Amino acid sequence: MKKISFVGLRRWWFALSGLSIVASFVALAVFGLEFSIDFKGGSLMELSFANAAPASADITSALTDSGEQSVTVQSSSGNRAIVRLQSLTEEQHQAVLATLHAKFGDFTEDKFDSIGPVIGNELRKSALLGLVTTLVLIGLYISWAFRKVSEPIASWKYGMLTVLCAAHDVIIPLGVFAVIGHYWHWEVGTAFIAAMLTILGYSISDTVVVFDRTRENLSRHTGEAFEDIVEKSIQQTYIRSINTSVTVLLALSSILLIGGETTRPFALALLIGVLVGTYSSIFFASPALVEWEMLKKK
Repeated sequence: MKKISFVGLRRWWFALSGLSIVASFVALAVFGLEFSIDFKGGSLMELSFANAAPASADITSALTDSGEQSVTVQSSSGNRAIVRLQSLTEEQHQAVLATLHAKFGDFTEDKFDSIGPVIGNELRKSALLGLVTTLVLIGLYISWAFRKVSEPIASWKYGMLTVLCAAHDVIIPLGVFAVIGHYWHWEVGTAFIAAMLTILGYSISDTVVVFDRTRENLSRHTGEAFEDIVEKSIQQTYIRSINTSVTVLLALSSILLIGGETTRPFALALLIGVLVGTYSSIFFASPALVEWEMLKKK
């Protein structure tokens, strides 16, 4: 069986990554992210009706006619409905429930959350700051960990490429969720941020495994060309990365298919991130080391 040339075909891998990132940025610019009340502020009600849930338009009309503003029915299927409104006081909350009871009869309120817009904005800033800080700290740590690496690649380049790969692995799931949020109204909340941080850890672990094997081989095969050593390192580690990812993907697929509504966005974000992270650690990170070295020689 003919082996894949990971380094030799690196321009193709770079093109695929570039197209994916551009598409993600376009999706984010065109659609934006559908933020949950965690980041946007507002109130969220999950309702269960005795029979079929009313149509989304009927719920919106009933609440708008009663004077409520910014009414959005995110889901109305089966006997359940999810209604989002501006931030409500307890008095306003009870008034909304009374309006719905009068219009549609008995139902059960399964969940009610309310977050003010100021708190939501602060949470959004904190989440973004947390992601950026994590990337910077990881880059610094990898640079320090590889401080005794063999020539020709300086240790800070390993840190820089690790951060670039991690950013690559976060941007693409964000682009996917921009599309999903626009068409299926899946929201980005604190669980999504937790998924992104998990993706960072998983992706970086995978990338460092290949880098570490490259570091070992540089000291063992001093007479070989740098690109040949990197190719050998990827060949020695990629099966391990794929096997690990497959086991994780099987577990996430189970959660996605049979899990509850609240866990599916989290599982999907992780599933996309693991796929992209496995790809970048094998096809992007180490070939980028070779490309950087080639550019330096030129």
